Amino acid sequence: MTVLLLMAAGVLAGGLGALLGSGMGTLGLVLGGVVPAAEWGASGWLWWMADLLGMLLVTPVLLLRRPRRMARSWEVLLLTALTVMVCVGVFAFPRPGSAAAHAMTFLLFPLMAWGALGFGQRGAALSSLSIALAAIAGTARELGPFFTVDLPHRGLVVLQLFIGITALTGLLLAAARAERRQAVELLELLATTVRAVHEGVLICEVRESGGLHTVFVNEALCALVGRRREELVGAEPGELLASADGGDRQRLLEALREERSLRAEVALTRPDGTRVWSEMQLSPVRANGQAVTHFVATHRDVTATKELQARLVAAERVAAVGTLAAGVGHEINNPLAYLALNLEAARKNLAASLAAEGAQPPSGVRDALSSVRGAQEGAERIRLIVRDLQVFSREGAPERGLVDLNALVPPAVRVVLHALRSRARLVEDFGPVPRVMGSEARLGQVLLNLLVNALQAIPEGDPGRHEVRVRTRTDASGHARVEVEDTGGGIPPDVLPRIFDPFFTTKGSDEGTGLGLAICQQIVRTHGGELSVHSVPGQGATFTLLLPPAPVQSAGSPPSLHAVARDEETPEPAASGRRGRVLIVDDEPRLAQSMRLLLEPAHEVVTVTRGEDALAKVAAGESFDVVLCDLQMPGMDGIAVYRWLQQEAPALASRMVFISGGASSPEARAFVETVALQVLEKPVRPDVLLSTVEAVLEGSAPKLAVGGTRRGQAR
Repeated sequence: MTVLLLMAAGVLAGGLGALLGSGMGTLGLVLGGVVPAAEWGASGWLWWMADLLGMLLVTPVLLLRRPRRMARSWEVLLLTALTVMVCVGVFAFPRPGSAAAHAMTFLLFPLMAWGALGFGQRGAALSSLSIALAAIAGTARELGPFFTVDLPHRGLVVLQLFIGITALTGLLLAAARAERRQAVELLELLATTVRAVHEGVLICEVRESGGLHTVFVNEALCALVGRRREELVGAEPGELLASADGGDRQRLLEALREERSLRAEVALTRPDGTRVWSEMQLSPVRANGQAVTHFVATHRDVTATKELQARLVAAERVAAVGTLAAGVGHEINNPLAYLALNLEAARKNLAASLAAEGAQPPSGVRDALSSVRGAQEGAERIRLIVRDLQVFSREGAPERGLVDLNALVPPAVRVVLHALRSRARLVEDFGPVPRVMGSEARLGQVLLNLLVNALQAIPEGDPGRHEVRVRTRTDASGHARVEVEDTGGGIPPDVLPRIFDPFFTTKGSDEGTGLGLAICQQIVRTHGGELSVHSVPGQGATFTLLLPPAPVQSAGSPPSLHAVARDEETPEPAASGRRGRVLIVDDEPRLAQSMRLLLEPAHEVVTVTRGEDALAKVAAGESFDVVLCDLQMPGMDGIAVYRWLQQEAPALASRMVFISGGASSPEARAFVETVALQVLEKPVRPDVLLSTVEAVLEGSAPKLAVGGTRRGQAR
C-alpha cells in the first residue's frame, strides 16, 4: 500500500506536469500548421493521456527493487508464453477492427490478474508494460482491434483506455495481494507466538444466544488441563472449571455478563479428576469497536505456588505452635516452681509431725503425707513435660556440646507416647553409643520427627500387631547409629527417592507439610552425619541416623541436659553448713515466699520483688552471703543487678545465683553463655536449691542437675 501511494503521488505530480507539457506541445503544432486549430483540444488530450499512461507503465518498473530469483520459474515461463501468444494473436495478425481481435483482448485481463496476484507488484508492472507495448506496436502497424481507418483518433482513445484500465487493474490487484500477504504473515506470526508461549491461551466466541464456545487453544493449555485440542475446541470453556468451585464460577459469569476484564485464580480439572490452579486473565475483544465478539483467557499454572503457600502456612503454624509451647512452658515454670517448693515444705512438716507422734500417728497425717508425695510425683511429671517442650521448641542459635543419644531418646518418646499407644508398642533397644558433638535441641528435633513419622505410618486400632523400635548402636566405622523402625505399610519405590525433598509429602494437608524429613536431613548434615531410609512395601520402614563421634569423650565436658536426668532420681541431701543470710530477688511473690519457707529454717532470708529494692538494701549497708536473683524481671532485671554489684560490691556479685525460666532475649542468652555464675532452671527442685545455697556458702560448685545449676548455657 505504501508503494501504491507513492506511485499515485508520483503520477499526480507527473500528470500536472504532463498537462502543461501536452498543452504547450499541441499549441506549438497548431502554430506550425501541423495540426488544425480545430483539433487542438483533441490532440492535447491524446498527448496528455499518452504521457500519463507512459508514467503509469514505466514508474512501477522503475520503483522495482533489484530482481530476485523467483522460486516458481516454470510458472513465470508459462505466464510469459501465454501472454506473448495472446498479444501476437490480438495485435499482430487480425485485420483492423476485427471482432475476433476484440474478443481475444479480454484474455489479457486474467493473464494480468495472474501476474499481479501470483508475483505481486513486479508481475503486475512487467505484465502491464508488456501488454501496453504490444498494443501500441500493433496499433502503430495499423493492426489489432484499436486501429480504425475512418476514425483514427477514436482508436487511439480506446487504446489509451485499454492500457490505463489494464495497468490500474494490475497495480490494484498487486496492492491487494501485498496487503493480504502482510495480513497472513501477521496472523501466522501471532498464531505461532500464541502457540509457543508457556502460558495457556484460550479464545472463545460469543454466540448470538449469549453462550460461549471455544475456537482456539494452544499447546500449553492442552498440557495444563491434560486434554487434546480436539476435545477443547468447540466445547463450553466453563466445563474446565472445578465443579465445586462455585465462587470462581460466579465471578466469571459476572465478568462475562458485564463484558469486562477479570483476573482471578481458578481451579481447573483434569480428566483424572485432579485439580490444577491457574492464574487467569480474561479480556473481552471488541472486533467492531462496540460489541464483544470474543473473549481471550490466558492461564498461568500456579499449582506449585499454591501448594508452596499452603505448606508455608502450615510450616508457620508449626513454628507458631513451637513458639507457643515455649511460651507456655516458660509461664508454667513460675507457678510450678513454688508449687514444688511448697509441696516439699508440706512434706517435711508432715514428716516431722509423723515422727513426733511416735508409733501410733493419726491416720489423717499419714494419708496427707501420701497425698503430698503423690502431688510431688505429679509436679515432677509436669516439670519433665515442660523441660521437653523447652528442648524441642528452643529458638535462636543452637548450642553445641557433648550429646548422649541414649539420654536424648526418652524425652522424644515421652512426647509421642500418648499417641503411639493406640497404634503400636514401643521397644527401646539401647546399646553402647559414643557421645557426639552437636545441638541437643536440634538432634532431639530429628528424633522426635522420626518417631512422629513412624507412628503416622501405622494405622490405629491394632497396637498388639505393630511396633516402633528405637535402636542405638556403635557403627562399624565408630559412628553413633540410631535406628527408628516401624511395621507400617512401607514406602512405595517411586516415592523413596524423593522422601527427603522439601515440600514433598504423601500425607494429607492436615498431617504433613513435606518439610519434616528435609529439615531433619539438613540438621543431620550440619552435624557431619547422614540420614538414610530403607523400606520394603508392606513391611515398614527403617530410618538410620549416623553421626560422627565427638573428638573428646571425657566427662570433663559439660554434660547434656538429659544425661544428668538419670541422676535426678537419687538426689544428694544438702550438706549441713553454716547459717547464712540470703537475699531473694524475684518478681513472683509466691515463688519468693516458697523459697523463703524452704530456706528459712537453716538460713536468714530476705525477699524483694524488684531489682531496685535489692540494690537499695545493699546500698543501705545490709550484708548478704548469697543472692538468689531472677534473670528476667520487669524494670531492673538480673543482668542489671549483677552489673551494679560488680561495680559496688564485687564480692557479693561473685556469690550470685541466677534463677531462669528461659533466657528468651538475645541479650539474656549472650549473658548466660558468658557469665561465670550458676543458673538454676525453673522449676527449681528443693534439694537442688538447698545444695546450691550450701555450696555457695562453702565456696564450692554444686553438683549439676536439671532444675539445678548451669554454666554458660541458656535454657
